[in-house]
Order: sequence, then structure tokens, then C-alpha cells
Amino acid sequence: MSPSAVNGDSQNGTNQHLTDTAVAKALNEANTKLVSDNLAEKKSNGPSHAGLDASLLTVQRSEVLKDMSKAAPTGCTDHMITCQWTLSNGWAAPKLVPFGPLSIMPNASVLHYATECFEGLKVYRGHDNKLRIFRPDRNCKRMLVSASRIALPVFETTELLKLITKLCAVDGPRWLPKDTAKGQFMYLRPTMIGDFASLGVQKPESALLYILMSKFPVMSQPKGLKLMASNEDTIRAHEGGWGYAKVGANYGPSLMATDEAKKRGYDQVLWLLPNHKEGKKYLEVTEAGASNFFVVIKDKQGQNELITAPIEQKVILDGVTRRSILDLAAERLTSSSSGLEPLKISERKIDMQEIVDAVKDGRIVEAFGAGTAYFVSPVSVIHFKDEDLEIPMAKGHTGAYAEKFHDWLADIMYGNVAHPWGMVVDDE
Repeated sequence: MSPSAVNGDSQNGTNQHLTDTAVAKALNEANTKLVSDNLAEKKSNGPSHAGLDASLLTVQRSEVLKDMSKAAPTGCTDHMITCQWTLSNGWAAPKLVPFGPLSIMPNASVLHYATECFEGLKVYRGHDNKLRIFRPDRNCKRMLVSASRIALPVFETTELLKLITKLCAVDGPRWLPKDTAKGQFMYLRPTMIGDFASLGVQKPESALLYILMSKFPVMSQPKGLKLMASNEDTIRAHEGGWGYAKVGANYGPSLMATDEAKKRGYDQVLWLLPNHKEGKKYLEVTEAGASNFFVVIKDKQGQNELITAPIEQKVILDGVTRRSILDLAAERLTSSSSGLEPLKISERKIDMQEIVDAVKDGRIVEAFGAGTAYFVSPVSVIHFKDEDLEIPMAKGHTGAYAEKFHDWLADIMYGNVAHPWGMVVDDE
């Protein structure tokens, strides 16, 4: 099975974009090869190229469990899941093993060429004592997109989800105990790295998938996030790049700007992307730190418009929280039945000057970031061109719309309401 989901053909000028269609094509090609290899094996007794198969999982429980009272704020649980892939044989049987170091060669591909992708999601202990994961199918599908973008092997997303669920079922009961951990969560980090030991810019011929479960602090700010707009010469992602993929290469280069923002008293960077429209330059608002960014502005006709950057240009991450907010807004906030003014919902480019004008005209309603780490976090200040723009928070600690989204999502995550987005995991 080829480690690359999409092969560009530069000789004939073909430009294959890494869209959902391209990923689906890659999966189809991979599955076709699996069938072909299996038929060949029956005829020749040769090796097969196996797909990821959670049913082959072996379990080795830790004999010495961690002292949870001494665990670091982001310390990992007792176990992890690993699974090796090679070009020659495909996916090996996954293993649930005690948490511990990985063995990797100094010339491994990931250490030199950033062949790495990951996901971030949480498992929650509900107020009904059940464990739940929030829309994990979307995380698994996004990880496939990310892996495809950096020439790592494809996999069946349903099999990855089974492995994530297994780790939650094993470590969840101890680290999120019933009764005493209601309303708490743990962080899940599926990761894939190219561990092929060879220098040279090439697709890795081996890769390692592993899944971790970790403690994680609450990231929201009680007085709202203070954002510092990025400089024009500091760009997080650009059109045609890989901003839409959850790869390590998106994060390391952003740390210098984030550190500078924090030194100046701000929490995160509001990432701007210089762009042009009709011959005029403007600064496109993309993301807030590593979170998606939303703003509510009253348009000149007096209607409240919920705006977030579009995903078509592949500049921003298609966040699960982002998508859920848009889904809930379309379902519950296009009429006045919620008690709030109805929203016009827009996934579109927004110029930073449009936000500046809305603040000065008194048309800015609120702004917030949305993501797994920060959840739904209101924004109180945006620093732009030596000026702090004050963003209203109608509820004092948050905005009225941000509060609704926060509460609606939390109700699903913690089982206060029955909803298909909250996938129940049985404790083992």
C-alpha cells in the first residue's frame, strides 16, 4: 500500500488538489490494492498489504499503575496504543501497551522532514456517569486528510475510531472515575509519524501510529481572550499550503509570534493573511492562535451576522468545534426562538478593517475563538496597529451567542441532553 494518498503529476501538468474527493480516491486505490494483494497471496502464498484492523489489537496491561496524585498537569495515563506500518506489509496488529518511550532512529524521517500529523479531541465523564467522545468520526476523517497531505499511509477511519474508543474504555474508569469526575475530561492525541530511518527527501517507507490519553488544563480566560493581530510579514498559513491539515509544521513556526504576544500581555495571536481584491490590499482574518475565529457584527441593515473564515482556500483548519457551532447556529439561531436576535451565518473572508470599522461604529456584537483546547472562549480585546480594540461581552464574562454555543455543546458532551454527537464509551 502506497504511503502517499495523492501523487501529483508534474510532467503532464496535472494538479491534484488534496480535497475530500482526492482522499476518497486514495482510499479507493488503497482498498483496491489490498484486494489485489490478498488475491495474489492466495495464489503465491506471498505477503499481503494489510489495512488497519482494530480487531487484531493485543492488550498488555501495565503491572505498575501511575500515582495520579503526582501526575503532571498534562501527564499521560497508564497505557497507549501503537501500530506500525511498512511499505512492504501494510499495517501490523495494533497493541495496547503500558505508556512509555518510543524507540526511534536519529535519522528517522519525522525528525528531519516533519512527516507527522496528529489529532486532538477529548473524552468526557458525563453528569450521568457515562464516558463520551464528541463527534470523533470527524477527527478521524480529518486525520486521514492530514496524513494524506504529508505522504503518510492511509487507513480506514472507522478502525482508528475503534482504537481510540478502546483506550478510553481501558483508562477512562481510573482517570475519570464515576461519581467523583463528573463534568471533567481527558485529552486524546492520536499521532502518526514517519519513522523510516533514512536521510533523503522522500515518502517514508514506514510509519508509526500511536494514541495517547492525557490530563489537560482548562484554557479559557475568565476575562476574555486578548488577541494581538499578527504583522504582515508573519503568516501562519497561505492559500494552496497546508493550513487545513493538522501537521506539526503548522505549529512550530507560530511559536515565536505567540511568545512575543504573551510577553506583551496578550493571550494569543490573531492571524492575518495579506491578500488582494480588485487591486486593493487587505488583511484577511484567519485564526486565533490554534483556534478558529468567529465574530458577530451587525450589518448596515441591522442584522447580526456570524462570520468565520471559509475552508475552501485551505488556509484554516476545519475544526470540529467550528463545524458544530455552524451546525447549531443554522439549526437554532436563524429565528428568534432562542431568545437571541436571529443570525445571518457566513463562511466568508473578512478584512481586519471591517472589524475595526464595526468597533468604531458600535456595530461589533462579540467575538470568540473555538477549538478543542480553548472550547468556546470569548474575545475581549484585539490589538491592531498599536491600538487595543475593545470587544463587547454582553454577559460580562462572555458574549450572549458564545454563551449559548458553549452551553449547548457542553450539554451534549456531558450527557445533559441526548444527542448523536455524543458517542458513549462503555467502561471496562
